[in-house]
Amino acid sequence: MGRSLNDIIAALPAEEQAAIDERYQDLKQEVEGLRELRQITGKAQAEIASALNIKQPSVSQIERQTDMYLSTLRSYVEAVGGELELTVKLPQRPALRIHQLGDASAPPQITTRRPGTRAQMGGRRGR
Repeated sequence: MGRSLNDIIAALPAEEQAAIDERYQDLKQEVEGLRELRQITGKAQAEIASALNIKQPSVSQIERQTDMYLSTLRSYVEAVGGELELTVKLPQRPALRIHQLGDASAPPQITTRRPGTRAQMGGRRGR
């Protein structure tokens, strides 16, 4: 019979065992998806839906999405009782935390539709 993984690791030098254990601990802290995050916090989809002021099927849809707005992700994380942090990792630089998206010093951009534009076009779309 073959050796177990524990037997193989036990035969390694102590520093390699420590590196393996450190990586194992790191992996235990990672979460595969929002569903798992919700389950870790002991919340039901209905609770998240109530906190987000949406219906339960919408929570299920959010949990299945592979792409979403950061604002949606932030709201979801806050609904499970967490705080979203955005960290950027660049080569040969320490990790950088982004506190705000956009330019905080710039005034908010307000866009307005020119009056009568749609009526002048006969109500057509797609232009």
